[in-house]
Amino acid sequence: MKVSILGAGNGGTAVAAELSYKGHEVTLIKTSNSMHDQNFDYLFKNGGAVNLIENGETRTARIQRVTRDVSLISESEIVIVYIQTNFHEDLIKRIKPHLRDGQILLLNPGYLSTAYVLRHCGGMDLTVCEAQSSFLDCRISEPGTIKIGFRNVRNPLGIYPSGRTEAAREKLDKLGFPFYYLPSVIEAGLHNPNLIVHTVGAVMSIPRIEKTNGEYCMYHEVFTPSVWRILEALDGEKMDVMEKLGCRRVPYVEACKFRNTLDDSRDAKEVFFWYASMPTRAKGPVAVDSRYISEDVPQGLVLLESLGRKLNVKTPVCTALIEIASAALGRDLRLEGRTIERLGEDMLEIILEDKRKSQMAVAG
Repeated sequence: MKVSILGAGNGGTAVAAELSYKGHEVTLIKTSNSMHDQNFDYLFKNGGAVNLIENGETRTARIQRVTRDVSLISESEIVIVYIQTNFHEDLIKRIKPHLRDGQILLLNPGYLSTAYVLRHCGGMDLTVCEAQSSFLDCRISEPGTIKIGFRNVRNPLGIYPSGRTEAAREKLDKLGFPFYYLPSVIEAGLHNPNLIVHTVGAVMSIPRIEKTNGEYCMYHEVFTPSVWRILEALDGEKMDVMEKLGCRRVPYVEACKFRNTLDDSRDAKEVFFWYASMPTRAKGPVAVDSRYISEDVPQGLVLLESLGRKLNVKTPVCTALIEIASAALGRDLRLEGRTIERLGEDMLEIILEDKRKSQMAVAG
């Protein structure tokens, strides 16, 4: 299939290379000049050649096109957005003239950016997908080389409109990733693991980040019993909000287990610490003002707090983490954050109504 990937960072480059290796016609599009320029320049000059290192073995893939021309998305059946969620709205507005009816737009991850698509592309016949998390845990180790540390055994996706799930599935499954289809984009957007693990882990790591200049691994070191209780308290608030939205209560560790192992008999918390202790885990975060805080607090926690306020659900731990992160960075992360008002309350209501219709169809 013809696939475009917007975002040439760690995840975007890795997925572009993986899909190319599988025989798909992939266009990798760099959307900014802020990060990973050396990697992009290498790919551009070397005909899209990428080395994928996984489990000690190296495969070489060749991405068909490497470019900065976003207009080329019009040629693809599936368009995958692989940039930080802080920039989703601006990118959606930028690519709107080049989208065409019938395409699948996959946001990885989403944090309910489906609402931005509805707001800015509402007159178009698009199918929108949101992924909970990146399909591959990977890093650019040097220009043109990606190290894959882990790949999900199941990748939960939400589809909007939910009535198109089966039609979307026929195309998405051809990508060769093990997808699992959720009832709606709400479960995908709010079960983004980074809303929980990145925010708690990074905020609790602030002294360690600065003391070591990032020469440590958050997953290896930070989740002590006390920090774990903070994580569980935040997760409880998230489940309270999701329950009010008509979703099942699924703890973070259970969602993590579902993505990370096919052995459903294993203890969920044990699976998390098995995943966290892997020697392939990347170091970091290397700075306090990294995406672990500057993305996942304003795009994740601010959204959770905003939903909680609307639904009369208390979120004191969420609010505390926002306040601490804002104080640490010296700026109010709510001002750059994702709220019901910024997403569009009317757009969120459309998404919720789609979920209700899906539930009624299943019940009926």
